[in-house]
Formats: sequence, C-alpha cells, structure tokens
Amino acid sequence: MSTDFSRRRLLVAGAGVAIAGAAAGQASAAPGARSSGPSLLGIREETRSLEELYQAAVAEGGQLVLYQGGDVDSQAAGVRTAWAAAFPEVDLTVVVDYSKYHDVRVDNQLATGTLVPDVVQLQTLQDFTRWKRQGKLLPYKPAGFSEVHQGFKDPDGAWTALMVIAFSFMYDTQAAGANAPRTPADLVDARWKNAMASAYPHDDDAVLYLYSLYQRTYGWDWVAQFAAQQPQFARGTHTPSAAVTGKQKTVGVGGAGSAVATSGPLKWVLPDRAPFMAWGQRAAILKQAAHPAAAKLYMNWQLSEARQKAAFNGWSVREDITPNASLKPVWDFPNAHVDGFPEFMADRAGIERLKQTFALYFGEVKGDPSPGWPGLHPGR
Repeated sequence: MSTDFSRRRLLVAGAGVAIAGAAAGQASAAPGARSSGPSLLGIREETRSLEELYQAAVAEGGQLVLYQGGDVDSQAAGVRTAWAAAFPEVDLTVVVDYSKYHDVRVDNQLATGTLVPDVVQLQTLQDFTRWKRQGKLLPYKPAGFSEVHQGFKDPDGAWTALMVIAFSFMYDTQAAGANAPRTPADLVDARWKNAMASAYPHDDDAVLYLYSLYQRTYGWDWVAQFAAQQPQFARGTHTPSAAVTGKQKTVGVGGAGSAVATSGPLKWVLPDRAPFMAWGQRAAILKQAAHPAAAKLYMNWQLSEARQKAAFNGWSVREDITPNASLKPVWDFPNAHVDGFPEFMADRAGIERLKQTFALYFGEVKGDPSPGWPGLHPGR
C-alpha cells in the first residue's frame, strides 16, 4: 500500500471521522414498537478516518463494484478518476445504466444468488424503502451522517443520499439572445418551434415528475401546445444538453445542470418561482455485498467535506456545507419540490398512468437505451 498518506489526506481533506462497523451498536426495539426490519436506532456514525477505512478495504481484497444510475458510461469518468487518485489500491468498477434497469437487475441477482454490486446509487428512490423493508440493505451511518438533511437520509442508516441532482430546462445563450425563455410557460412561444430537444418524460421518472409539475402549473393545454412545438425527443437525460451544446437545438428540456456554472454558452435555468425539481440521489450498501469494507469507504468518501464542497451544481446533501456561497440549499427552494419527488416515486400505479398519458401527447418512446444493454451481471 502506498505510504503517501499526506497526498491522499489532501484529496479527502475535511472528511473528518467515520463510523465503526455496522454490526456494532444495534439497539433492541422497544416493546410494541413498529417493526421495519432490524432495530438500528443505536447505530453510531463511523469513527474511523478515511485512511483507516482505506486500509480495511485493501485488506479485504481491494475491490469495489458500484451500480450507478445514469445515461452513458462517461458520466462515471469523474468518480473513477478521483477514486483512483485517492485510493489506488482499491479497484473501483462502476456500471452505469438507467436506474429502472439496475433495480430489477439487483432484484434478479438477489433472487438467483448472483449478486454483483456492493453499492447501489440510484434515482429509483422507492427501491431503497422497499429494500430496507425486505432486509436487503446493510445499516450504516458514514461520517457526516448527522449533518445530512433529514429528507436525504434514512433515520436508521439503511440509505443515505450522497449528492443533489436537479432537472430543469436550458438554452444556448448565443442562439437565444435577449429573447431567451425564462419560465416553462415561455417554451410554448412560437419562436421555439422545431428548436427544442427533450428527454422522454415517459422513459425517465425524474423527467416525468418535471413534466408533471409543468402540467399541474400550466394545464394540459400547455402540454398540447408544447407537443405542437415538435420538440426532438430522445432517450437519456443527457440528450437535451447535448443537443444544445452541439448547436442542433436552442432549448433543452428535462436534464441536469448547474445554476452556478459561469463558462460556456449553455444556461441551465433555475426559476425564481416556476417549478423545477431536485432530489437527493440515494446510495446504500447491500447486506450481501462481497466487499463491505470498500463499500463503507466509498460512502464516507462521497459524504466527506471535500467531495461535498466540490459538488458541480453548488448543492450539498449536508446542512453544514455550502459549496457555493451565492446559492442557498436546495431544500430552501419551495419550487424544487424535494419532498414531492419521493412521494411521486412511491406511487407506481400513478406513474404508469401518467407515462401512458404523456405517450398520447408525445408518441411512444423510440430508440435503444443510451447506456446500451449491460445484461444480467455487468461488473462481474
């Protein structure tokens, strides 16, 4: 193992302390208390340093497999590079796929005794509450857990959000000029006909929630008018920004971005009052994980002060960290609907009805999934 501890400590500075093993500290449930899997209220935050956790991960075998929700493999490039620099003796395998495929993939692997990932980091928020109820998750509280916003963590440590993701619309500042759209209501203006790209709302639940907020605010007439604009739909939430930055379209709808980005022609819109949507991307260690020590290292690293301060969009899941002083925490934006998205995701029957309704307006989803077809056991 490398002895250049000062370099790694610089990379992960501010991570503080981490928690001592998930097995220690389970508390017995009070008589008559509602049961939701094991009683975990006595689990304390990790007290080991990142260096100590790193040594434990190396001793375990130096392997970690992460199933990450996303659109294309290149979205994991940043985490791969940063991890390799900080922990060169622990090999990280990241498999990127739509969360709606990763979750059922994990279910199938658990059912067949062929589990591959150690950590799941997904947009399908409802799966984490279900997996907790089924006893599939390893209860664990990384260092900094107590500072995580209440809505972004399970109180028993079954899962923790590691990053904030927000969806809105965006535009090319050069092409849009002084007439750039300011709110979703502006998107149905005639000047944007044939000038917009969008992810399919009926292919991605977060985009679906964004469109549902637009519909609730402006009505189904707005949806019909938007459809008449003949937007270019594609699979993958990266496609709107790709179409705008590639100068194919002027406006993109249904993708992530940063309200504090200052370079480039792409403007991601953070509305003053109009709706957008944001959530905490949840992550958890699977109870049957082959590499629990490495999984704990990953959770602590992502929640560390250094990683949270480096959030590309200026938002942290921790209440004690402000990545960008000009931006208030995402939960302080009522129009971000951070509490609404988990409730939305839990209503699977309602989501299916809404998907089919948007298909009536926008047509069926077409095209192969942007991550490709990883199959049953990617990362093995």
